[in-house]
Amino acid sequence: MARDALKPLEGVLVVSMEQAVAAPYCASRLADAGARVIKVERAEGDFARAYDSVVHGESAYFVWLNRGKESLTANIKEDGDRELLYSILDQADVFIQNLAPGAAARAGFGSDELRKRNPRLITVDISGYGEEGSYADMKAYDLLVQAESGLCSITGLPEGPGRVGVSACDVSCGMYSYMAVLEALIARDATGEGSSIKTSLFAGMADWMTVPLLHYDYGEKIMPRVGLNHPSIHPYGAYDTEDDGQILIAIQNEREFGRLCETVLLDADLPKDPRFESNEARCANRPEFDAVINNIFNNTDRNELVRRLRAASIAFGEVNDVAGLSDHPALRRVQVGSPTGPVDMVAPPALIDNGVRELGDIPLAGAHTEAIRKEFGA
Repeated sequence: MARDALKPLEGVLVVSMEQAVAAPYCASRLADAGARVIKVERAEGDFARAYDSVVHGESAYFVWLNRGKESLTANIKEDGDRELLYSILDQADVFIQNLAPGAAARAGFGSDELRKRNPRLITVDISGYGEEGSYADMKAYDLLVQAESGLCSITGLPEGPGRVGVSACDVSCGMYSYMAVLEALIARDATGEGSSIKTSLFAGMADWMTVPLLHYDYGEKIMPRVGLNHPSIHPYGAYDTEDDGQILIAIQNEREFGRLCETVLLDADLPKDPRFESNEARCANRPEFDAVINNIFNNTDRNELVRRLRAASIAFGEVNDVAGLSDHPALRRVQVGSPTGPVDMVAPPALIDNGVRELGDIPLAGAHTEAIRKEFGA
């Protein structure tokens, strides 16, 4: 049977005992692709519902990560609710959980046991630091893992480390979990057997930290914090213009560097200077070349610099704030329903056959409990 390219996971049943960000991210992307996602919540709901109330009463985090799901309120410590969940899981394709370390297994929802009941089930256990070693029992949230993974140490200004301004560790883990589920669904088509997937916030961010780690392990060098600059490519950063705006330029090779010098900085001989003849040389002499750039940029208005940069085919961009993002001509939006009214949010990044997916509504806590209990016989 032909599948809808925009909803290729139609017919896939996902059960997610989830909270906060990482597991909801994974489950929401499965829902976007057409899967039926049953979100299992405590009676009071996922605590992320109460992070804030900025979206006409709803939490910004929650509306972002819970569209298209059905909400089932259940107490996994009560016999009746456990039996209901077993009944659903016996028919499910995917089970996701990111409860506190060991909580799911203690309640009778360990992944190995669930796959014995349902060999086609794909299980996803999301943790902070993995399930082995001295950190296995550690609770973990995004900023904690940003710090533990070294991400904060390479973020910010030279004066001190900083937090990446979005939940990078949670999102990374959610993305890797989503990719692993898709791979497991493909593998199951071939083998008929489900898979055990284990991901963690730390493992996802450690992968993102590979380049700084390799610089340390093989070059004995810790990448410095350089603010709005690239630590190992130069020039690749933001510079003030005469009229107080900032332009960020990105040079990726020596051909571009030559054009920057000739057309933008108006000095075609700069690449012959031994201090600037290669990217490594420019990184070693960063203050000297920054002085050359600042001498031009600080004394030239933005429009003239933009004209020169375009003429030289140099990659550049404005340093926007969130207000600039909200009005950005490249931003695509989609409208999603919520219990308190429609929400305009960022559209899924991928266009499929030039089509935009229709996304499901954000559920009220427990909105589908009665219907699910009736359907699954409890």
